[in-house]
Amino acid sequence: MKMQIQRIAVWALLVCLLSGVAPVPAAAASFRDVPAASWAAPSIQRCVQQGWFQGESATTFGMGHPMTRAAFAVVLCRFFDWEMVTPQKGTYEDVQDPDAWYFSAVETAYANGAITRQTDTFRPADSITREEMAAMLVRALGYGTIAGLAQAVSAPFTDTTTNAGYIAMAYELGIVNGTSGTTFAPDRAATREQVAVILDRLDQKLSGTTLSQLGIVSSVEDAAALEDLDVVAVSAARFTYSGQTQVNVVMEEETLSRIRAAVEQSGATELLRVSGGSLALKGTPATTAEALAAAVRQGNYDGILLDISSLQDNQQTQLTKLVQQTAAKLGDKLLYVMADAPAGDTGDTGAYDLAALGRAADKLVLRVEAYEKTGEELAVAPLEPMEELYSVLARLDGVVAPEKLSVCISTRGVCWTGEKRSGTMDAQEIRAQAEDGAEGYYSSRYEAAYLTWEKGGKQAVVWYLDSRAMEVREQLLRLFGVGQVCFQNVTERTTQLPEF
Repeated sequence: MKMQIQRIAVWALLVCLLSGVAPVPAAAASFRDVPAASWAAPSIQRCVQQGWFQGESATTFGMGHPMTRAAFAVVLCRFFDWEMVTPQKGTYEDVQDPDAWYFSAVETAYANGAITRQTDTFRPADSITREEMAAMLVRALGYGTIAGLAQAVSAPFTDTTTNAGYIAMAYELGIVNGTSGTTFAPDRAATREQVAVILDRLDQKLSGTTLSQLGIVSSVEDAAALEDLDVVAVSAARFTYSGQTQVNVVMEEETLSRIRAAVEQSGATELLRVSGGSLALKGTPATTAEALAAAVRQGNYDGILLDISSLQDNQQTQLTKLVQQTAAKLGDKLLYVMADAPAGDTGDTGAYDLAALGRAADKLVLRVEAYEKTGEELAVAPLEPMEELYSVLARLDGVVAPEKLSVCISTRGVCWTGEKRSGTMDAQEIRAQAEDGAEGYYSSRYEAAYLTWEKGGKQAVVWYLDSRAMEVREQLLRLFGVGQVCFQNVTERTTQLPEF
């Protein structure tokens, strides 16, 4: 599936329009059956201009008319700009005529996972229901697996049974709405204007959200890879405690000077990253906040990235007070706070009060726990696993403003030998392993790439995120309206990793 939504004029020449009559030129923007004040009028106009679908005639759009399943397949192909597939034999018993106006569209939608073969028939002439529309959209986006796995987040609808996970996900992503606060009307036919509004809404989410990029820099090598970064956090300081919490620069002066010169040349916003464990909270919040603010002022940074890891549950309030007081001390300087995202589907918010941190900080930078499963021949350990990422973002919906969120994405691979974790691999090492004969795969289940090879009589594996895996994750962030992605290893960010 192509993640970048493109518009090409060739679709305007598709032989049949959604209602089965000759298409109207895409430039047609005014229909007598679409009142100017209609809730759907702007979306209808944009859909027609983009060529996703047309009016039923030169002067009528077909307001209130249901859309067929065949027509919706055509719409998906146009919207996602999929490469058309035209096999000799159709997948479904009732879609066998290669000359049918919808034949290639149905086959293409099937090839891209938007529809499945749970039955032998497609029912092209049937009206598409709201439930079917939601399910096809979620699959078209590549999230069919997540919809079946992310059970913790549910929509508020009491009338959904089948495909409930798909409906919940489409609702959580802001693609579809209910017919009331508690009903979705899954069996009701989707009308042409409803489809127009949904496509327009989805398009704005996918193409209207620009992800800024935050990079954490800790070496001169990192400083040579600042291209396209909007914000750079220089990992130069740590907390220490000897009666009171202090902030000390731990990077060599020459290294720090070279890094800062590169950041200045790049034009990126420059933050001082201060890291440490739970000992950072032993001092009073006021004293520690003053030490942080002083470090920013003395170094003439644009702000700070506060990274306190290994937080204990009983330290949640202390960290929140520290962040609030640091924000006040910094004044117009930026405050970014890094935190571990809540793990699993238990509903637990974790050791961090994310709502309070999100209100106090300019950005809340989330680390998403890796999924690790052993006990079989091959260790499964995808980075920033999609179901976890979705679950975290859905859980924070309405808790933290999405534009305030930043999500860490790994650029290094994680290695396992047998059932034991055996370190990490940078991009060059991964490429060398592939060139040395390791077998490469891409898991659509986990949306991650991995290499396998024999090591000391055991099966070794490295899981990593190639460009396809990165793109899938960044698309999910855009759908949730997240404003930024964070790279913890800047050097590997622009290195081409093996793809399979």
